[in-house]
Amino acid sequence: MSSILIVTDAWHPQINGVVRSLERTAEELAAIGTRIEVLSPQAFRTLPCPTYPEIRLSLTHRGIVRRKIREFDCEHLHIATEGPLGILAASVACKAGLPFTTSYHTRFPEYVSARLPVPLSWSYRWLRRFHNSGCGCMVATGSLENDLRARGFANLMRWSRGVDEDLFKPYEGTVLPADLPQPVFMYVGRVSVEKNIKAFLDLNLPGSKVVVGGGPQLETLRRDYPGVHFTGAKTGEDLARHYSDADVFVFPSLTDTFGNVLLEALACGVPVAAFPVMGPIDVIGDTGAGVLSENLQEAAEAALEIPRDHCRKIALNYTWAASARQFLDNCIEARDRHNSLERDARAAE
Repeated sequence: MSSILIVTDAWHPQINGVVRSLERTAEELAAIGTRIEVLSPQAFRTLPCPTYPEIRLSLTHRGIVRRKIREFDCEHLHIATEGPLGILAASVACKAGLPFTTSYHTRFPEYVSARLPVPLSWSYRWLRRFHNSGCGCMVATGSLENDLRARGFANLMRWSRGVDEDLFKPYEGTVLPADLPQPVFMYVGRVSVEKNIKAFLDLNLPGSKVVVGGGPQLETLRRDYPGVHFTGAKTGEDLARHYSDADVFVFPSLTDTFGNVLLEALACGVPVAAFPVMGPIDVIGDTGAGVLSENLQEAAEAALEIPRDHCRKIALNYTWAASARQFLDNCIEARDRHNSLERDARAAE
């Protein structure tokens, strides 16, 4: 496959797992000769998302999206998100008979219900219609695949994730204040209600709690938890050095589909404490690189005993090169499926 157009509502300057996954996949595919184009909100006028102003929503219409898809002239179309841009792209593709794949990055119904009184069944019904309109829906884990299949999602395809082992690694020295009491329990990620961060901040743990990341809840939590060290958003080596300073990475989310931050923490040699839910079950499971428990306090304290070198060893099983190859194979398989169905339809005429 020579070229792929990725349509996504999540792109720079956002800092999250969706953007990182798409960016690294694009880089790896470009390195093996696949032309990758990205259609994102950067190409349009935007307005801030009402509940999350860091997210920009595209102001455009189907005619413009149709024209841009034609101009990119790519062999395959991948729609990464279910936002305004993704919806318009899917509409254009369906009307034109263009094959496309989608990916399920976010447990959107659970995110919505954390903010608004919307029944989960309504959101899943709409998402099922959106993703089933394509030739394949990529999911990161087995538990997510099983969950969506039980909800009627079709043509599910596995697309795992990777970690940059040269960036995320144990570092010498420290970037956190030297007077922070030890041990350090850390959360890294978006600071928003669906991440369930209060479940971590309310724990009675020894040492210090550190929150690395930005988001709509940052100032509220900073005010409500004066004993917690909030660093704001970090990127690159600065982010990796923050991970490396932690003794335990605490992941309180109940709604993530994978959790790239889990791999980043492990690659830095930091054991994980999390609830036994989708994402941690798939990444940590019985690897011995973390502790999963309904009692997050017990999990965090028990994780202190895990050897750091073992954590990094587990993380190195995940590479972005393998992830990108899996993504490309899915695109090829989906296009072949579409072409086969078209041939069968013509033969039946």
